[in-house]
Amino acid sequence: MREILGRRRKPLFRRGGRSALLGAALHCATEWQWPVLPGVGLRSAGRAPASARLGLGGRPTRECNCPDPECVVPGAHPFDPGLLAATTDARMVRWWWTNRPDAPIVLATGGRAPCAVSLPAVAGARALAALDHFGVRVGPVVATPTRWSLLVSPYGLPELGELLYSQNWVPSSLRFHGEGGHVVLPPSQTGAGRVRWERPPTSPKPSPAPRRSASFERGDRHAQGGSPPAAAPWLPEVATIVDALVLASTSAPDGGSRLAY
Repeated sequence: MREILGRRRKPLFRRGGRSALLGAALHCATEWQWPVLPGVGLRSAGRAPASARLGLGGRPTRECNCPDPECVVPGAHPFDPGLLAATTDARMVRWWWTNRPDAPIVLATGGRAPCAVSLPAVAGARALAALDHFGVRVGPVVATPTRWSLLVSPYGLPELGELLYSQNWVPSSLRFHGEGGHVVLPPSQTGAGRVRWERPPTSPKPSPAPRRSASFERGDRHAQGGSPPAAAPWLPEVATIVDALVLASTSAPDGGSRLAY
């Protein structure tokens, strides 16, 4: 059958390893205005020691490319450049991933960017099931084989402090990624394994625009380059999900007291 040529739907992120990382980084930075930067990544096969370090379940894990031989989050953190270099500038993002095409995508959380709450994978699955059962809408969920991270709208330390103060006990395995924190985004590869979307980002429903004259609309489209910018993914408030996350972490097999990366 001969292929019929025509316009194809543009994929969210390009497929295929290195191009997927660059495409995802550009989409996050330019379409969603999420500040990103390249993570330190993993050592290449030639630089890795003969005896690989054993990770979760006795599986070998690749070592971090940073100077710390005991790094607990191999590949999943910034090093050079540092976290403050995170940007939404397309030229900088393209330059970074052109020179380091295998680098993980690190989202700098806080400020105007999303924040996150992460917990062990088992507890994360329980928390999502509970939130779904009660009809609570969740936003994007980032998953690795060991931890899940739920992205939420930006929060400040006073708000977070009040939420945690109201809890009887907060397990140490529950981590909060706010101002000065970071989360690794798909489709990155880290020492813990491949990063993926357990719940992919969804755009909010656009609010109806006020009716305007045809001449004004023509001028407005010209000023915007013909099409409006894409809406950033919808994010829930941290207060709507924190109770379920604490409860799921507390009821995890290890009691939620172990900080599992």
